[in-house]
Amino acid sequence: MRRRLAAALIVPALMLTAACGGGDDSAKKKDASASPSDQASQPAAPKPVSDASPMPTVAGDLGKKPTITIPKGDPSGKFVVKTLTAGTGPEVKKNDLAVTKYTGKIWKSGKDLAGSYDKDGVPQVIPAGSQTYIPAFSEAVLGQKVGARVLVVAPPSAAFGAAGKQELGVSGTDNLVFVLDVDSVMPKKVDGTQAAIPSDLPQIKADKEEAATITVPKNDPPKKLVDQVLIEGKGAEVKSGQTVYMQYSGATWKPNEGAAQAKLFDTSWKTGAPFSTQIGQGQVIEGWDKGLVGKKVGSRVLLVIPPEQGYKDKAQGADIPANSTLVFVVDILGAV
Repeated sequence: MRRRLAAALIVPALMLTAACGGGDDSAKKKDASASPSDQASQPAAPKPVSDASPMPTVAGDLGKKPTITIPKGDPSGKFVVKTLTAGTGPEVKKNDLAVTKYTGKIWKSGKDLAGSYDKDGVPQVIPAGSQTYIPAFSEAVLGQKVGARVLVVAPPSAAFGAAGKQELGVSGTDNLVFVLDVDSVMPKKVDGTQAAIPSDLPQIKADKEEAATITVPKNDPPKKLVDQVLIEGKGAEVKSGQTVYMQYSGATWKPNEGAAQAKLFDTSWKTGAPFSTQIGQGQVIEGWDKGLVGKKVGSRVLLVIPPEQGYKDKAQGADIPANSTLVFVVDILGAV
């Protein structure tokens, strides 16, 4: 459902999820410059090595945009992951969510790829070692420590494959160069004791690192937006215009009314990484913008969204009929 939460969610400038692990986003606009890469049919990436010749050079202070200089000549064709600065924080383990800032270039042309340090750039949250993300990122952060700066040289098999990424100017034969700064490890879900939910609202079970269980009561849905905080976080309030990182699960009310467990039409858990979007700016359905702005980072929020703040009279496939009331449980993991 990752193409639907929108008639209106937007993603970072360089989306790195592989098609084999992605879905449709139930609340966002599709951004062509950020569409998932197609890795399902390409050969597995080679095992990374720590050095090769020739190698790019990197200048600049940690935490600021680095300057990457590409050497003359062709790349080695090897997948290189070289630690430039060793971190001193916790080690990034398999399936951890590594929060990174990145800078990238195409080796042959020297063209810059939009990154985290550029205008409107945001951190990239990478599930370490995950097959749903390009190895140039998911393998590069695995085993690093928070605070590390890492240089990556990625042949097509470790990046966007033989299809390339035409909207970014990346061909199927291009080698890419990235510098990743590993800033932190993001929790996979929020922690805390969940508040009681009134019996006439959907009941939520989300105590594991997996899609939530939603049970819709056998009564008519509320007419107005419900944005009930189930767990109140200790972080800052989410502001309009921020990029927010979330885990979510969604279901429709009427098709699931009275069932022991609702059928989810979408969940971020299937992608291996949190969903991110700019909030409060019309990039998501209105119920998300109104229901999440002002909530604190670390909160779990139950959203019950009436049709006029969702998809109105427009069906979104078989699982979201026209005039649907939508039910979401959202864990707010971070905001920048």
